[in-house]
Amino acid sequence: MAFTLKPHDGFDVDVERIDYIKQHVDTGERWVLNFGPQHPATHTTLRLVLELDGERVVRCTPHIGYLHSGFEKLAEHHDYNQYVTVVSRMDYLSPICNDIAWHHAVEHLFDIDITPRCKALRTIMFELGRIQNHLLCCGAAGLDLGAFTAFIYGFNSRELIYDLCDYVSGQRFHPDWTRVGGLMQDVPDEEMFKRLVKRAVDDIAKTVDEMDGLLLRNRIFMDRTQGIGVISKEDAIAWSLSGPMARASGVRRDLRKDNPYLCYADNWDGQGAPAVKFQVPIATEGDCYARYLVRAHEMRESLSIVRQLIDNIPKGPVDTLADGKVVKPPKKDVYGSIEGLIQHFELIMSNRGWKAPVAEAYAAVESPNGELGYYIVADGGPRPWRVKVRPPCFINYSMMSKLTEGHLVSDVVAIIGSINVVAAELDR
Repeated sequence: MAFTLKPHDGFDVDVERIDYIKQHVDTGERWVLNFGPQHPATHTTLRLVLELDGERVVRCTPHIGYLHSGFEKLAEHHDYNQYVTVVSRMDYLSPICNDIAWHHAVEHLFDIDITPRCKALRTIMFELGRIQNHLLCCGAAGLDLGAFTAFIYGFNSRELIYDLCDYVSGQRFHPDWTRVGGLMQDVPDEEMFKRLVKRAVDDIAKTVDEMDGLLLRNRIFMDRTQGIGVISKEDAIAWSLSGPMARASGVRRDLRKDNPYLCYADNWDGQGAPAVKFQVPIATEGDCYARYLVRAHEMRESLSIVRQLIDNIPKGPVDTLADGKVVKPPKKDVYGSIEGLIQHFELIMSNRGWKAPVAEAYAAVESPNGELGYYIVADGGPRPWRVKVRPPCFINYSMMSKLTEGHLVSDVVAIIGSINVVAAELDR
């Protein structure tokens, strides 16, 4: 189910931009401006080459960055568990989501069904990762336009999610928490975990309301975002946009509904993992303001999902026992049985453990920025033969040139902030 956000009552600034593009006559000498990578709004990695006529952007040529990480190539040199340390660095705003997405694709390749407890815990942490991402995006969108307080509110609440990542995995920034068929470890103390999650959820709910109060009726923020960077529904579909950018333009697509996985499938019979109820917020204006609205309402839906699950986490193991040859053994078996010790040795320290099928697979999840998918080609060896990533930021960022043409230079900052470009997803 989806619900449509109330249209805003701002000025249609985009009409001026369209008229300029249609009627523009070059009356003077154009000049070129390098926007970034030193500009704060480009996060020291992106570069936009703007061709200007006065303050109007006539042409924009985006460069994808200067990280040169080679993430996809690294997959060929890591086994199916080791590579999780790489994928968490692709979208460093919500690394836990990348971990879950990668092993979701690997389990699709191996045809492994994870346990109900693992599904519930992964769903909780994935939604917290979505909130973690949106808090920074919405806060930075305000910060880039001068609203520093909103950024501080969002950044403070993100610390609670970092604390949760630290609690479940031992690492704050890059949890690397998932494993094939399960998790690195179960939560250390379930009752403590529940208390920490509930405290974080209550605090974040207040933060989202406070950020809305600071920005949504703020005349400066409204004038800088309403009618700016408009994407029509047709263009969003034609350019393969996904996530909040597509839904802000009226595209009713969310993989949690259209291709459900984990606890998003509404088919719980009381025996497996609990299913969750949630709605997908949709806007129709397609501008920077609408993209903020969609993300803000998505945070509220994510909070609702976490509240539904936190007191209904199933009991049992977090690691599946479906195939002992690809799933790491429990520590008690490693230390207490020769079979467990041999299995652990083959998976961790030798090249004999991973016997992937000679096959290819693609699986995707609804990440905070849209469809995040991994295409894996396996040759039967211990490591993937090839891995291709479908990063949402790379697809969304491809519209940058179209969105900025005809706008003022100052509007470029607002447009970048609304796209939420993560540079490591561009230059892979």
